[in-house]
Amino acid sequence: MKFAFITTLVFCCVGLANAADIQKGQALVEKGACTSCHGAGLNAPILPVYPRLAGQPADYLYYALHAYQVGGSNAKYGRNNAIMAGQVQPYSDQDLKDIAAYVSSLPGTLVIKK
Repeated sequence: MKFAFITTLVFCCVGLANAADIQKGQALVEKGACTSCHGAGLNAPILPVYPRLAGQPADYLYYALHAYQVGGSNAKYGRNNAIMAGQVQPYSDQDLKDIAAYVSSLPGTLVIKK
């Protein structure tokens, strides 16, 4: 019983240590000038070819940002886009999680058809 409690406590603490920080994500988005292409609130792209990001699932956003970091070096995982690849290169894995959490928390007009 004591072992189970300690194990649970350790896993909870590890989860909290890796939790995304929405405020840090907001600062990183502002610093990165993401609204230059994705528009106000990351929900009004300046051109139709740019996606609406606000409100999309955090895990999807993280996956996409990380895939831009990987780029063409991995055809099964990477995404090729010179602009986005340049934008995400300086960020750590935790930064990408923070950005994804912030963007996901924004109200968006993205409609997912079922």
